[in-house]
Amino acid sequence: MSVSPSLPAPNPLSQRNFLFYLMARVLGTLAVQMQSVAIGWQVYDLTGSLVDLGLIGLAQFAPFLLLILLAGHVADRYERRRIILICMLVQLLCGALLFMLTFSGISAVWPIFAVLVLYGSARAFMMPATQAILINLVPPASFGRAVALSSSTFHVAVIAGPVLGGLLYLAGAKVVYAIVAGLLSLAVILMAMTRTLTQQSGGREPVSWHSLLEGLRFVRARPVILGAISLDLFAVLFGGATALLPALARDVLHAGPTALGLLRMAPGVGAALTSVLLGFFPITRRVGLWMFGGVALFGVGTLVLGQSSILPLSLAALALMGAGDMVSVYVRHLLVQLETPDSIRGRVSAVSSVFIGASNELGEFESGITAGWFGLVPAVLLGGAMTLGVTALWMWRFPTLRTMDRFPRAATSPADTH
Repeated sequence: MSVSPSLPAPNPLSQRNFLFYLMARVLGTLAVQMQSVAIGWQVYDLTGSLVDLGLIGLAQFAPFLLLILLAGHVADRYERRRIILICMLVQLLCGALLFMLTFSGISAVWPIFAVLVLYGSARAFMMPATQAILINLVPPASFGRAVALSSSTFHVAVIAGPVLGGLLYLAGAKVVYAIVAGLLSLAVILMAMTRTLTQQSGGREPVSWHSLLEGLRFVRARPVILGAISLDLFAVLFGGATALLPALARDVLHAGPTALGLLRMAPGVGAALTSVLLGFFPITRRVGLWMFGGVALFGVGTLVLGQSSILPLSLAALALMGAGDMVSVYVRHLLVQLETPDSIRGRVSAVSSVFIGASNELGEFESGITAGWFGLVPAVLLGGAMTLGVTALWMWRFPTLRTMDRFPRAATSPADTH
């Protein structure tokens, strides 16, 4: 496997609208990461149930699954910037509701799950628009660098958010939720100031079952894309150990919310460092093997996490998982975006979101249920072993992806979908 220095291209940060979008995304991600730490610790503190930790993921996954295909169509039919702005406003509402519930002295978890259903609905519409808008914000020659910058800054927020959330939780969950609402308010303002560089080509195709399923048909007809996104689905489904971090922090490492923040930060550290390396040395050859290698590394890290009983080793394992996941995300994102015409990019991104983004929540639910059945540590170890098994099976099942050497040229017309 080899990498080579990137060719000179316009700096994406010189694009004012890309910079505004990037800042809005960082602030929004920072808020959501802080919120996730607070919710996980608050729910586990209220009930002490591993299954309830899994239900946090299910509450977000269920509306996501129901709405995501419609969301993809909406991302092609309407302005993606405006969709993201509306979804950020809904996320702001969720943060405010969590603050109000906590301030009033909540003693049951079902209202928190109800807010998460609303959040999952907003996330369903936001994810396809977010994945599809990047290519509309920068010149084509800058797209690769924009992907790396977007990924690296995203993971900076993923690093800082959990630590801040864990530290602030010492002052109470309501403090975390109040700051989350403030950060999301700033993100909304920045997103409102953002404009796209190029116009979408999706037009105003009416909503129908045919148009809703166009993304599924496209993915099914492209074995490389199908293999890439389904690999992530099953790898994350079985490797969703992050849902169990509150229990690992308290019951295995015998630590508090600050340690939980560090644990949730660690994958972001590994991913951010890897994304910086990819920014300077992008993957250009043997892209299929790089992707499989990244998923395998994620599985190995999960196994180490399951065996660890000390904080430094657990942090190292999670950083390893983040690094492997970043390589996989980088290759997959470029494959999907470059092979997809802009006219259906939202719908294909929606399908990708079902396989990838929603698999995080479904994986968290699976981990919670498995931990409830077999115990905390066995559930983590089983997830790591299953991830490695899926990697080996997909390498055999999708030889075209395994042997793929270079990224494809960008698709430019609907004819490319057939």
